[in-house]
Amino acid sequence: MKKIAILFIIITTVSISLFATVFTDTPNDIIQTISKAISSGKSENVAVYFNSTLDLTTPENEGTYSKIQAEQILKDFFSKNPISSFTIKHNGSSTDGSIYAIGIYLSDTLTYRVYFLLKKFDQKYLIQKIEFELQ
Repeated sequence: MKKIAILFIIITTVSISLFATVFTDTPNDIIQTISKAISSGKSENVAVYFNSTLDLTTPENEGTYSKIQAEQILKDFFSKNPISSFTIKHNGSSTDGSIYAIGIYLSDTLTYRVYFLLKKFDQKYLIQKIEFELQ
């Protein structure tokens, strides 16, 4: 009987831990995660958070793209503008549940204002819009 009680406690504890991990990504957590992905300067790290289609703006491109197309455009942007630093300056949320962040992307010679908008799809925040605007 003790073994069953101990097993029940262990299973309950593990289940609660897993449940809490899956559903505790706060808006600030996801913004920080995406900020780290941008800071890596690797398009594949950022594309993990792309919706299946999204609006993407860079100095050379503007439009609605598939996830794969957007990753390639971002890869080109990162290769032409290697990152020196990326810092979030402001973030917030809207009444429809969307969250956003504004940051500064510094390359060796240029500065970009970065804006990204996330919407929740299937309990997960995904990038719906991302803009890199030359300052």
